[in-house]
Amino acid sequence: MRLTRQTNYAIRILMYCAANEGRLSRIPEIAAAYSVSELFLFKILQPLVENGLVETVRGRKGGVRLGKPAAEISLFDVVRVTEESFAMAECFENDATECPLVDSCALNSALREALGAFFHVLERHSVADLVNDSPAMQARLGIEIPENRIAVN
Repeated sequence: MRLTRQTNYAIRILMYCAANEGRLSRIPEIAAAYSVSELFLFKILQPLVENGLVETVRGRKGGVRLGKPAAEISLFDVVRVTEESFAMAECFENDATECPLVDSCALNSALREALGAFFHVLERHSVADLVNDSPAMQARLGIEIPENRIAVN
């Protein structure tokens, strides 16, 4: 199973918003952090908003933020809304009528079990699991850390 670039960057948008918790994130900032085009991120944003994973705030000082806590957004939630197909083989497709074994094939059964295991693992991991609240991670993403959040050693 190979996830699309769209899914990869959808997860990255969510990670950025989680690391920037309490503040609005802006698409140009996210695009710069990941060296990707703003237009591509705007395209990815639509299914995230439609499914409540991200909220948008319009206006001059607008931006995006998580639609719910990062700990409540599983990786499966993201994959489910960004991937178009989970067909691991031709026989997974809706019009797979050419194979006479499609309903009793051991290969089909094994692949479905593997896909189920893949989804189960994604369900166990949240966006919060991917985000380390350390200043180092925020610095790598280009997120400004307010003075009152900087740890002194």
